[in-house]
Amino acid sequence: MKKLLIVLVVILVIAGFFLFGFNDLLTLEGIQARLSQFYQWRDDAPLLVGGLFFLAYVLIASFSLPGAALMTLLAGALFGLWWGLLLASFASSIGALFAFLASRYLLRDSFQTKFASKLDSINQGIEKDGGFYLFTLRLLPLFPFFLVNILMGLTNIKTWTYYWVSQIGMIAGTFVYVNAGVQLAQIDSLKDIISPTLLASFALLAVFPLLAKKGLDWYKARQVYKGWNKPKSFDRNMVVIGAGAAGLVSSYIAATVKAKVTLVEAHKMGGDCLNYGCVPSKSLIKSAKVAHDMRHATDYGLQNVAVEYDFKSVMARIQRIIATIEPHDSIERYANLGVNVVKGYATIIDPWTVEIAKEDGTKQRLSARSIVIAAGSQPFIPPIVGLENVDYLTSDTLWEALSHQSAPPKRLIIVGGGPIGCELAQAFARLGSKVSQVQRGTQLLNKEDREVADYAKSCLEADGVQVLLQHDTLRCERVDGRQYLIVKDTSAADSIADNDTEIALEFDAMIIAVGRSARMSGYGLESLGIDIENTVVTNDYLETKFPNILAAGDVAGPYQFTHVASHQAWYAAVNALFGSFKKFKVDYRVIPWVTFIDPEIARVGLNEYEANEKNIKFEVTRYDISDLDRAITDTQASGWVKVLTVPNKDKILGVTIVGNHAGELLAEYVLAMKYGLGLNKILGTIHTYPTMSEANKYAAGEWKRNHAPQKLLAWVEKYHRFKRS
Repeated sequence: MKKLLIVLVVILVIAGFFLFGFNDLLTLEGIQARLSQFYQWRDDAPLLVGGLFFLAYVLIASFSLPGAALMTLLAGALFGLWWGLLLASFASSIGALFAFLASRYLLRDSFQTKFASKLDSINQGIEKDGGFYLFTLRLLPLFPFFLVNILMGLTNIKTWTYYWVSQIGMIAGTFVYVNAGVQLAQIDSLKDIISPTLLASFALLAVFPLLAKKGLDWYKARQVYKGWNKPKSFDRNMVVIGAGAAGLVSSYIAATVKAKVTLVEAHKMGGDCLNYGCVPSKSLIKSAKVAHDMRHATDYGLQNVAVEYDFKSVMARIQRIIATIEPHDSIERYANLGVNVVKGYATIIDPWTVEIAKEDGTKQRLSARSIVIAAGSQPFIPPIVGLENVDYLTSDTLWEALSHQSAPPKRLIIVGGGPIGCELAQAFARLGSKVSQVQRGTQLLNKEDREVADYAKSCLEADGVQVLLQHDTLRCERVDGRQYLIVKDTSAADSIADNDTEIALEFDAMIIAVGRSARMSGYGLESLGIDIENTVVTNDYLETKFPNILAAGDVAGPYQFTHVASHQAWYAAVNALFGSFKKFKVDYRVIPWVTFIDPEIARVGLNEYEANEKNIKFEVTRYDISDLDRAITDTQASGWVKVLTVPNKDKILGVTIVGNHAGELLAEYVLAMKYGLGLNKILGTIHTYPTMSEANKYAAGEWKRNHAPQKLLAWVEKYHRFKRS
């Protein structure tokens, strides 16, 4: 109601302005014709006329009425250069502030909500450099100031910043008009004031803040190197530290563009994903799924099989798979591509020098124009009392530790309810372990919608996993050779004594899977003063404090996915090698991820929880996979496709898929979101029958059905009735 009242007042004021002929008064001819009368009023009551003039100017600027330029001329004519400049300058700035606040109050929330996905980068730019942008606009008289007021009101620029920058930025243009107004009687046209030469001068003046900012950025960049001696020549164009996904791709790109690049790796080529993460875990998941399907063979019209196996064979298969993939990431392959691969520990000595401690005990120093830190991450170990007294594993160490056991751990505890914890819990439960999964939060997979998390919990429990939500890990104990994890049920009422909510979980093996932390120590970052906050701090171009030292992958964040590490690597390599010509901001707009439990959970873009948190309006379209022919034939008819779209439009905001092969199904939506394709395009695409991918087409069909033009269809029905008569 308040907004409607304000809009009504604005409409009435603007209508009254034209209705009572003020628009005719605020013309050059109109002011010149009444100039002698204005002088008389000023001489009779200078303070009153000055005050009324000030209020009138504020009113005109506040309501974006035509005539602000002429009011500035009149200020010079009535009050002279300096008093006129004082009055016009403050009146115009205050009026601009009121217009800005009105735009913000009436329009900003709806504007930001409607175009949220497109405004992230603009909001970030305004937050960082909004003052510079505004100052530049204020120095250009040709750009309508009332548009500046309205458009800037739609952004998140601070009110005080808007006022003082406007106050200063408009002084130059105000001075020109006030000075011209001193000779108002001799002016025949506003063109006499703003000549092409003067406009060119203003344009150069407007460019000055941007040039000054660029110069300041350049100066700051040079200042960080103060005290360091830059080599006159370099051994390498680039040195890359770490041969995981980010390091491999960075060095590959550098070699492809004929740069001289050295890749340094202290452990195994391929990094965590090949040796400890994605590859071994998905291999284990596959073995566990086969065992599960054998036990449930009657689902396919066959006889159930009592699965007997040697766990060492399962682990040996995993090592064979790693060995099969290893050549893709091997030293030999990258050497053939033109990458100089060195085994050893790398330490950054200065912004251009890396010292490598090799396996044979020797050291080598290399100078490079740019350095890419791609050191990856390691399992985070929480501070659990007594943890050092028990035998615990991580997602990195379990493969070696369990490789020689003939059976999986009889009693296994998984600490953590994220994707790694859920995948390992289900896999080991299907292989025969009695698994207890301890999660501190109220749901598994805390980045997913509650519906998805609850479904994942039910799937794990169906496979025998004991899921303990809202349980804190208190301590570990070893009693008579038996190992226990003591947890506390935090969901219980506060009145219950602590010892009544403590549970002792005995285990033969315990896997800590509460997340991963970036590897940042041992590379010389601290001695260089490179900022560290959980990850290496970088800007939008993946540059650290030193523009020639960049970071990519888990060590840089914000996502710990192999595919994101590869994605960042392109930006790191290109910015490192060609940043003096052109830099590219990392694009995080469309990031997919998959949790590989059975059935899989795949997502890209927003889910309902995130959309509500960000106050983004959306519509939900859902298709249940239980209706999909291929899913029925595979006896995998569970899960759903949920698509979030802009209200009344087919523009995709996010997709969550739960079901068999959800990770593969997601790719179509990733492509659609990346290139702005809507659900109508997916619906119009031929999908092979019978395949799981038809779920995407049917989800699009559900959206189309929900947005069918009912009025038009009613007329079409009448047309067909007429044709039958």
